[in-house]
Amino acid sequence: MRRLIVIVPLVLFVALGLFLWNGIGKNTESIPSPLINKPVPAFSLSDLLDEQQTITAADLKGRPALLNVWATWCPTCKEEHAQLNRMVQNEGITIYGVNYKDDREKAKIWLDNYRNPYALNIYDPDGKLGLNLGVYGAPETFLLDAQGIIRYKHIGAIDERVWSDLRERMKQLEVN
Repeated sequence: MRRLIVIVPLVLFVALGLFLWNGIGKNTESIPSPLINKPVPAFSLSDLLDEQQTITAADLKGRPALLNVWATWCPTCKEEHAQLNRMVQNEGITIYGVNYKDDREKAKIWLDNYRNPYALNIYDPDGKLGLNLGVYGAPETFLLDAQGIIRYKHIGAIDERVWSDLRERMKQLEVN
Protein backbone atom coordinates (compact mmCIF):
# COMPACT_ATOMS: atom_id res chain seq x y z
CA MET A 1 0.00 0.00 0.00
CA ARG A 2 2.83 2.39 0.82
CA ARG A 3 4.29 1.70 -2.57
CA LEU A 4 1.07 2.89 -4.27
CA ILE A 5 1.13 6.10 -2.26
CA VAL A 6 4.55 6.87 -3.74
CA ILE A 7 4.09 5.43 -7.26
CA VAL A 8 0.71 7.00 -8.18
CA PRO A 9 1.77 10.62 -7.56
CA LEU A 10 5.07 9.96 -9.31
CA VAL A 11 3.33 8.53 -12.39
CA LEU A 12 0.89 11.47 -12.45
CA PHE A 13 3.76 13.95 -12.13
CA VAL A 14 5.68 12.33 -14.99
CA ALA A 15 2.55 12.22 -17.19
CA LEU A 16 1.84 15.90 -16.53
CA GLY A 17 5.46 16.78 -17.25
CA LEU A 18 5.36 14.95 -20.59
CA PHE A 19 2.09 16.66 -21.51
CA LEU A 20 3.50 20.11 -20.76
CA TRP A 21 6.81 19.33 -22.46
CA ASN A 22 4.93 18.39 -25.62
CA GLY A 23 3.46 21.91 -25.82
CA ILE A 24 6.76 23.78 -25.54
CA GLY A 25 7.72 25.55 -28.74
CA LYS A 26 4.42 25.03 -30.53
CA ASN A 27 3.05 27.97 -32.46
CA THR A 28 0.00 29.28 -30.60
CA GLU A 29 -0.55 32.21 -32.98
CA SER A 30 -2.11 30.17 -35.76
CA ILE A 31 -4.30 27.57 -34.13
CA PRO A 32 -6.20 25.84 -36.93
CA SER A 33 -9.74 27.09 -37.38
CA PRO A 34 -12.58 24.95 -38.73
CA LEU A 35 -13.74 28.10 -40.57
CA ILE A 36 -10.72 28.26 -42.90
CA ASN A 37 -12.04 28.26 -46.49
CA LYS A 38 -15.57 28.94 -45.27
CA PRO A 39 -17.55 32.18 -45.35
CA VAL A 40 -17.77 34.48 -42.36
CA PRO A 41 -20.74 33.18 -40.34
CA ALA A 42 -24.02 34.97 -40.97
CA PHE A 43 -24.71 37.83 -38.56
CA SER A 44 -26.68 41.05 -38.30
CA LEU A 45 -25.24 43.50 -35.76
CA SER A 46 -25.08 47.25 -35.38
CA ASP A 47 -22.16 49.43 -36.30
CA LEU A 48 -20.18 50.49 -33.23
CA LEU A 49 -20.30 54.19 -34.13
CA ASP A 50 -23.83 54.27 -35.57
CA GLU A 51 -26.41 52.16 -33.73
CA GLN A 52 -28.90 52.69 -36.59
CA GLN A 53 -26.60 51.07 -39.17
CA THR A 54 -26.79 47.29 -39.45
CA ILE A 55 -23.78 45.33 -40.67
CA THR A 56 -23.99 41.81 -42.09
CA ALA A 57 -21.50 39.33 -43.54
CA ALA A 58 -22.37 40.64 -47.01
CA ASP A 59 -20.80 44.00 -46.06
CA LEU A 60 -17.42 42.27 -45.67
CA LYS A 61 -17.20 41.32 -49.35
CA GLY A 62 -15.62 43.14 -52.24
CA ARG A 63 -11.88 43.02 -51.63
CA PRO A 64 -9.37 41.12 -49.50
CA ALA A 65 -9.46 42.47 -45.95
CA LEU A 66 -8.63 41.75 -42.36
CA LEU A 67 -11.31 41.15 -39.73
CA ASN A 68 -9.80 42.21 -36.39
CA VAL A 69 -11.44 41.25 -33.08
CA TRP A 70 -10.63 43.85 -30.41
CA ALA A 71 -11.82 45.34 -27.11
CA THR A 72 -10.96 48.22 -24.79
CA TRP A 73 -10.37 45.79 -21.91
CA CYS A 74 -7.65 44.03 -23.93
CA PRO A 75 -4.12 45.38 -23.29
CA THR A 76 -2.73 43.49 -26.29
CA CYS A 77 -5.30 45.22 -28.53
CA LYS A 78 -3.91 48.57 -27.45
CA GLU A 79 -0.41 47.27 -28.16
CA GLU A 80 -1.32 46.34 -31.76
CA HIS A 81 -3.53 49.36 -32.49
CA ALA A 82 -0.75 51.68 -33.70
CA GLN A 83 0.37 48.96 -36.12
CA LEU A 84 -3.18 48.67 -37.52
CA ASN A 85 -3.31 52.43 -38.05
CA ARG A 86 0.06 52.34 -39.87
CA MET A 87 -1.10 49.48 -42.10
CA VAL A 88 -4.20 51.42 -43.16
CA GLN A 89 -2.45 54.77 -43.52
CA ASN A 90 0.70 53.56 -45.29
CA GLU A 91 -0.66 50.68 -47.36
CA GLY A 92 -4.36 51.41 -47.75
CA ILE A 93 -5.54 47.99 -46.66
CA THR A 94 -9.07 47.37 -45.46
CA ILE A 95 -9.59 46.30 -41.87
CA TYR A 96 -13.00 45.53 -40.42
CA GLY A 97 -13.30 45.59 -36.65
CA VAL A 98 -15.32 43.41 -34.30
CA ASN A 99 -15.67 45.18 -30.97
CA TYR A 100 -15.93 42.11 -28.76
CA LYS A 101 -17.82 41.95 -25.43
CA ASP A 102 -17.24 45.62 -24.78
CA ASP A 103 -19.01 48.79 -23.70
CA ARG A 104 -20.05 50.90 -26.71
CA GLU A 105 -19.25 54.28 -25.14
CA LYS A 106 -15.84 53.16 -23.88
CA ALA A 107 -15.04 51.80 -27.33
CA LYS A 108 -16.02 55.08 -29.02
CA ILE A 109 -13.79 57.05 -26.65
CA TRP A 110 -10.96 54.57 -27.19
CA LEU A 111 -11.17 55.03 -30.98
CA ASP A 112 -11.25 58.82 -30.56
CA ASN A 113 -8.10 58.65 -28.44
CA TYR A 114 -6.13 56.14 -30.53
CA ARG A 115 -7.58 56.73 -34.03
CA ASN A 116 -9.90 54.44 -35.93
CA PRO A 117 -8.31 52.14 -38.54
CA TYR A 118 -11.55 50.25 -39.24
CA ALA A 119 -13.57 50.64 -42.46
CA LEU A 120 -16.51 49.13 -40.55
CA ASN A 121 -16.69 48.31 -36.87
CA ILE A 122 -19.14 45.61 -35.82
CA TYR A 123 -20.47 45.93 -32.28
CA ASP A 124 -20.63 42.43 -30.71
CA PRO A 125 -21.58 43.15 -27.07
CA ASP A 126 -22.60 39.58 -26.20
CA GLY A 127 -19.78 37.92 -28.14
CA LYS A 128 -22.12 35.88 -30.35
CA LEU A 129 -20.25 36.69 -33.55
CA GLY A 130 -16.97 36.03 -31.76
CA LEU A 131 -18.29 32.67 -30.60
CA ASN A 132 -19.36 31.79 -34.15
CA LEU A 133 -15.90 32.78 -35.40
CA GLY A 134 -14.28 30.51 -32.80
CA VAL A 135 -12.60 33.41 -31.02
CA TYR A 136 -10.54 32.44 -27.97
CA GLY A 137 -10.05 36.06 -26.90
CA ALA A 138 -8.91 39.39 -28.25
CA PRO A 139 -7.05 40.21 -30.36
CA GLU A 140 -7.61 37.76 -33.15
CA THR A 141 -7.46 38.57 -36.84
CA PHE A 142 -8.95 36.77 -39.81
CA LEU A 143 -7.81 37.20 -43.40
CA LEU A 144 -10.82 37.40 -45.75
CA ASP A 145 -10.80 37.09 -49.51
CA ALA A 146 -12.97 39.30 -51.74
CA GLN A 147 -15.92 36.89 -51.38
CA GLY A 148 -15.82 37.04 -47.57
CA ILE A 149 -14.22 33.60 -47.24
CA ILE A 150 -11.89 33.15 -44.25
CA ARG A 151 -8.45 32.17 -45.55
CA TYR A 152 -6.30 32.49 -42.42
CA LYS A 153 -6.58 33.13 -38.69
CA HIS A 154 -3.98 34.80 -36.48
CA ILE A 155 -4.23 34.77 -32.69
CA GLY A 156 -2.49 37.60 -30.83
CA ALA A 157 -1.21 41.03 -31.70
CA ILE A 158 -0.23 42.06 -35.19
CA ASP A 159 3.27 43.48 -35.18
CA GLU A 160 5.59 44.18 -38.11
CA ARG A 161 6.68 40.52 -38.34
CA VAL A 162 3.09 39.25 -38.41
CA TRP A 163 2.05 42.00 -40.84
CA SER A 164 4.84 40.96 -43.20
CA ASP A 165 3.34 37.45 -43.35
CA LEU A 166 -0.25 38.73 -43.65
CA ARG A 167 0.79 41.17 -46.40
CA GLU A 168 2.13 38.29 -48.50
CA ARG A 169 -1.02 36.27 -47.91
CA MET A 170 -3.16 39.27 -48.95
CA LYS A 171 -1.10 39.76 -52.12
CA GLN A 172 -1.77 36.13 -53.05
CA LEU A 173 -5.50 36.73 -52.66
CA GLU A 174 -5.37 39.82 -54.88
CA VAL A 175 -3.64 37.82 -57.62
CA ASN A 176 -6.19 34.99 -57.54
